[in-house]
Amino acid sequence: MSSMSKFKKLAGISAFAFAAVSMANSVNAANWRYAHEEYEGDVQDVFAHDFKEYIEDNSDHSLQVYRFGELGESDDIMEQTQAGILNFVNQSPGFTGSLIPEAQIFFIPYLMPTDMETVIEFFRTSEAINEDFPKLYAEKGLELLQMYPEGEMVVTVDEPVTEPADFNNKKIRVMTNPLLSETYSAFGATPTPLPWGEVYGALQTNMIQGQENPIFWIESGGLYEVSPNLVFTKHGWFTTAMMANKDFYDGLSDEDKKLVQDAADYAFEKIIVHIDGLAEKSLAKIKEASDEVTVTRLNDEQIEAFKARAPQVEEKFIEMTGESGKELLNQFKEDLKEVQSN
Repeated sequence: MSSMSKFKKLAGISAFAFAAVSMANSVNAANWRYAHEEYEGDVQDVFAHDFKEYIEDNSDHSLQVYRFGELGESDDIMEQTQAGILNFVNQSPGFTGSLIPEAQIFFIPYLMPTDMETVIEFFRTSEAINEDFPKLYAEKGLELLQMYPEGEMVVTVDEPVTEPADFNNKKIRVMTNPLLSETYSAFGATPTPLPWGEVYGALQTNMIQGQENPIFWIESGGLYEVSPNLVFTKHGWFTTAMMANKDFYDGLSDEDKKLVQDAADYAFEKIIVHIDGLAEKSLAKIKEASDEVTVTRLNDEQIEAFKARAPQVEEKFIEMTGESGKELLNQFKEDLKEVQSN
């Protein structure tokens, strides 16, 4: 056989091998589905698209992201994830709390610090977050991939609030979360569970007199238009969790499991940069858009009056969750103490 003939034959084999590999890759490529609870450009949406970017840049898989309302509300997308219709879901413990009672720990007021540096370090290093919670989620058919903070909680009310007595006779919207209801009962308000889709109208018609959310969500959802008095109580941060259907995750190859974990870590690093300064930008937009907005930042003495009511919420949490909740709360406090001491 001539050298040219050998070359042509080798070239033909190489082309065939390349085509075979490409075909195998296309057969193995999947279109995964991911739903979250927020609007375009909001924190969960940014996280989801960072996750998507990593997946698609580092594999042949594609990822379809669904925003709030496209597949229903929070309860709907969780049901779809547990049923295997969705592969990934991003949902706050505020809604997951009825499924995983221990997740309500994030709604114990004044448990979490509110300075960003401490909060981020806590999420990075906490044993409760990174070791205990994945086990709890796994029991409910969910693979916990990442927990991350979105922003400090801010209360909007029909008039400024500086002490618990100011909450008397006020209906404050809460997520469908028993412990969050306990928090606002402790603060002196009447907690009123409502799905997100009904909140704006309920504030507009005075069916409720207030609600709580991170400031970026208050801005993007236009809540300040119908609830213009913003109160910074420093009682906690809004936390969310990104997870996968566990059967789906367990069925992935080791390579794809690593891909998913690396994508979640990549999105976490991107999102903590994104939220740095986001609250200030959102508040500036609100002030520019409305002359009716007031901003009340509680001083230390005013905060102490609210903080004094936190122990009864802790007691309720332990009552709801039993020994596992008590152990988790102790671990939470140990983790926080270690972060703050460093």
